[in-house]
Amino acid sequence: MSSLFREPADEAWSERYGDYPMPELPDLGAFLTHRSVRKFRPEPIPESIREGLIAVAQSAATSSNLQMWSVVEVDDPERRERIAQLSADQNQIRTAGWFLAFIADHHRLRQAGGAVGESCLGLDYAEYLIMAIVDAALAAERLVAAAEHLGIGSCYIGALRNDPAGIQEVLQLPAGAFGVFGLCLGYPAEPMTAAIKPRLLPRAVRHREVYRLDVSGEVAEYDERMRAFYEAQRMKGDVTWSSRSGRRVDEHHLGGREVLLEYLRSQGFAQR
Repeated sequence: MSSLFREPADEAWSERYGDYPMPELPDLGAFLTHRSVRKFRPEPIPESIREGLIAVAQSAATSSNLQMWSVVEVDDPERRERIAQLSADQNQIRTAGWFLAFIADHHRLRQAGGAVGESCLGLDYAEYLIMAIVDAALAAERLVAAAEHLGIGSCYIGALRNDPAGIQEVLQLPAGAFGVFGLCLGYPAEPMTAAIKPRLLPRAVRHREVYRLDVSGEVAEYDERMRAFYEAQRMKGDVTWSSRSGRRVDEHHLGGREVLLEYLRSQGFAQR
């Protein structure tokens, strides 16, 4: 059970979906209440907890036991400052008790395979980049769930990909190692009063047997719920989730990430 967020399961469900769960639903409240934390107390995460949480991350599923991910911990204030500057100037990178950069890592496996005479040529294929990114994401999310159980908040930093070459330089990443996302962790500086953000209804993402092409009804319903949420957050309610999201994925919101494919190939990823 999470010791960070306190809403009971039925309340959390209602805030996510606008209605209440079926009576038979198991108590999953600890997993329904997650939200990002961006303001942290200055105290560090003790080494014993760090080591335990890394072990938790390593206990996540990993494709074929290839373990194609690594994590770089950054405590040095100057290095944190540089990462923040490269990552949309997000202040939580500077103030978090613990900052991690999750890495899609082919370097270690190429080195291990090469030492025993294996060519590892399959790593040239896009499939193995996808596997490494999935591995990193699974590890991070398991770590976050465990951290919340210990009263530690978190915030993912996708903007670590805004300047991949800059991050490579700061973290001294070799070829075959790519910074997928950052993760800020720490003890929240203030009580958890932020609202639980609504999500699409489960039936919008849950398909039975085959993919259902038309979820326009579910999207329209979600737009209406998000309108109320935006207004409660003092945002413009007349700009729907559909319009916000459509704008977010246009060509003008990549923030430097339009170079990712070229960069990844320069680092030995996705050659084929």
